[in-house]
Amino acid sequence: MLAWIIHRRLRAFERRFDYDLTYARDLLATDRRAFFALAKMQSMDRYRHDVPPGPYWAARACATAAEDCGPCTQLCVTMGLADGANPTALVAAVSGPAAAAGVDDDTELALRFTRAVLARTAEADPAREEVVARFGRRGLTSLAFAITSARLYPTLKAALGYGHACQRVVVDGRAIGVGAAAAAGARA
Repeated sequence: MLAWIIHRRLRAFERRFDYDLTYARDLLATDRRAFFALAKMQSMDRYRHDVPPGPYWAARACATAAEDCGPCTQLCVTMGLADGANPTALVAAVSGPAAAAGVDDDTELALRFTRAVLARTAEADPAREEVVARFGRRGLTSLAFAITSARLYPTLKAALGYGHACQRVVVDGRAIGVGAAAAAGARA
């Protein structure tokens, strides 16, 4: 009965977000405890306090794009748009630093912070101070969780053998290249 409920929820998620959860179904079939261990990680995914949707989803999409060449990034973009993130913020997150012109100050800060954290540069420290000044400690935690959790799924899928599908990401009807441009921005 429990497996039936889980499969039903997985199918509903797939339909809602047009995303393939074969890796999750295979994980469930392999070891139910492993599947539930992954499910526990979703509480980190859902933690967002004191940060508006645009900066939050931009940070998450930027971190995802640095790890993924499409499917997980598309899911992140789709979820961000559903949550009210500005498409411009998501294009900037996925395309790299050159596309950041025109984003609001909060999103610019979130992207600058995310890229500095991903690249492990000294710019992360002053950006972190700005994040705390603007969004508070809970806002910093929200962005830290967004960056961290965004990297989990692409890495897990690659490790399990499901990270091979590359695709262009569509943001508000516009196809955006992912991968090298976003990753270069994160590691520059």
